[in-house]
Amino acid sequence: MSSQSTPATSSDAVFSKLKDVSREKGLRLTHQRLEILRYLVKTNDHPSAETVFEHVSKKLPMLSLDTVYRTLATLDELGLIRCVPATGNQARFDAHTHPHHHFICSACKSIHDFFWDEFDHLDLPQESQIQGQAQDCQVVVRGICQACQAKKFNKQ
Repeated sequence: MSSQSTPATSSDAVFSKLKDVSREKGLRLTHQRLEILRYLVKTNDHPSAETVFEHVSKKLPMLSLDTVYRTLATLDELGLIRCVPATGNQARFDAHTHPHHHFICSACKSIHDFFWDEFDHLDLPQESQIQGQAQDCQVVVRGICQACQAKKFNKQ
């Protein structure tokens, strides 16, 4: 298992793809979509919709939380971002769409990217293929991150 850092997502490439996909699907390229995507591209925190709203509304005070939710759903459908299967009922989002996996800390809820080339090249088991055609496959590892382990160790 490799735990390299996430390769930088080229914002130019992401915005070019947004423009192409918007034109192809007949979607308007709104200022809200651009700003929400811009925020997601520049962060590695895997923010929730509420966190995206909190940050982007500083630039766009008329932005509503509903618009953020709808925009995130649209960007996910278009393949420009990924919804990370997180804990609880709060979805988290990732603009890094290249193949990678996630480590979610059970204590602080932080999400960290990691790469696992060996896994990425495995064939899916026959049982999963019977269910239908897979579109995405990612590993989510849950545990205690190094920062939380260090805090616990320092308290002892």
